[in-house]
Amino acid sequence: MQGKRGSKGCAGGKGSGGSESCASNRALRRGFSLISLISFTSLLFSLSSCTRSVPTEPGVVNFLIESMPTNLDPRIGTDGQSEHIDGLLFDSLVELDEHRIPHGDLAEKWETPDPVTYVFHLRSGVKFHDGRTLTSADVKYTFDSIMNGSVTSPKRGTFRLVKAVEAPDAATVIFHLSEPNSGFMSDICRPAIGVVPEGSGTDFAAHPIGTGAFRFVSAEQDDNVVLERNEAYFRTPAKIKQVRFRVVPEAIVRALELRKGTADLELTSLTPDMIPVLQSQPGIEITEQPGNNYSYIVFNFDDPALAKREVRQALALATNRQEIIRYLLRGQAREADGPLPPYSWAYEPGIKHFGFDPQEAERLLDLAGYPRSTLPDHMRLKVAMKTSTEEAARLLGSALQEQWRAVGVDLELKPMEIATLFSDLTKGSFQLSTLRWIGVNSDPEFFEFAFSSKRIPPAGANRGQYRNTALDNLIDHARNETDREKRKSLFREIQKDAAEDVPYISLWFQDNICVHRTRIHNVQLSPTGDYDFLRVVEAR
Repeated sequence: MQGKRGSKGCAGGKGSGGSESCASNRALRRGFSLISLISFTSLLFSLSSCTRSVPTEPGVVNFLIESMPTNLDPRIGTDGQSEHIDGLLFDSLVELDEHRIPHGDLAEKWETPDPVTYVFHLRSGVKFHDGRTLTSADVKYTFDSIMNGSVTSPKRGTFRLVKAVEAPDAATVIFHLSEPNSGFMSDICRPAIGVVPEGSGTDFAAHPIGTGAFRFVSAEQDDNVVLERNEAYFRTPAKIKQVRFRVVPEAIVRALELRKGTADLELTSLTPDMIPVLQSQPGIEITEQPGNNYSYIVFNFDDPALAKREVRQALALATNRQEIIRYLLRGQAREADGPLPPYSWAYEPGIKHFGFDPQEAERLLDLAGYPRSTLPDHMRLKVAMKTSTEEAARLLGSALQEQWRAVGVDLELKPMEIATLFSDLTKGSFQLSTLRWIGVNSDPEFFEFAFSSKRIPPAGANRGQYRNTALDNLIDHARNETDREKRKSLFREIQKDAAEDVPYISLWFQDNICVHRTRIHNVQLSPTGDYDFLRVVEAR
């Protein structure tokens, strides 16, 4: 569908006067949208006057990405670019549909004779890109190499309940678990893990070989990755013959290349203000799909102030998400009350909602022991937020600074390069940070990965050192429960507990927006924002 645009009205949040809210809205529009829109528009037209559209080759897609994938070994890479590209190169035993229901991928069928045994039967005739035939030995090797540490993988903890993998014949793989794990099928799906050939070593990422719709051609660090169509793909081969992923870190340069015609498309990598400007340019189209990529603010529970629930709830109430979505994101997102998107089979709509309510935020800060200061600034407390250096993160931080200052919270922003940021988060060296989950939050097993006290790094992604005994017990129970309705009931309680306790401030689910040249046809985006649409896209 074509991209929608944000409305221009002025709406006050709960507990705020209409005129005060309108003034704040005008400031947000003036400070974040209008200036960047004018500067980008001026630059676009000044440069476009001295450039000409460069024709591109039919059947080839030039895809602009923000950063280089960190590792194209599907046993290792966990960043968004690595997993998206791995999803094109590799297949897994199963894949999930839009409702997160598993379907066969490399496995044609499977059965579970008991809660701790999974038997998979492989498709016949599937070949790796180098011509080798896929067998159960490749599947066994893939998982064994992660679990026995022969490759150093951050995914090792995911398979801690896998006791053994057997390959009784070339077409059969049997997994034995140490205890029931209701999230097992999600753990082994594409692109969470991809099957590699038996014997693939630690240097596999330099020339990855899979069974996927595309095969690896070349890669130049911080410059490009080139893939080409797998003519022997066991499903319908891709319609394009090649895709060139080109690394262009600056959003404005990506926009200008699209305008000039030296690039064909990008996906959710431009600032919201650039979208309507580009949409008005000849030769460009916008394809938009509601997404489930989840933006949030994480707390460090080792911090004395942030360990208080009242403080976390107050900051949630002081955040005017509707205002930020309307004027900063230009309506290209939807408010989130928790990590699970509404289409998830386990989604619970009746959880705690933190609307914009600065008066209640101030009451909770008083209750937490942080009254207004008698100093001229009347601040209650000061907190620091580490963010990436991306423009979107900077603008969000500035908006939060303004909103939180109104309730007496002085927010200091600490932008840093993404590698340094993730290193600090993993070590617990932060008070607050604003981040985004891509894809992984679609499954309810996410709650264990992000919030269980057993999944503090390096065992998982509980970077805030969050500990909640009641939630841990519910998560453990849900993992061992195989009945879907009972699991749904348990996840309902997990969502309610997590929403009330606020380990994250849930912000929004951002739409997936693809800006592409008109020569690119049949762009069918998925909610997860993956690159699977390249399997069916056409480049004329």
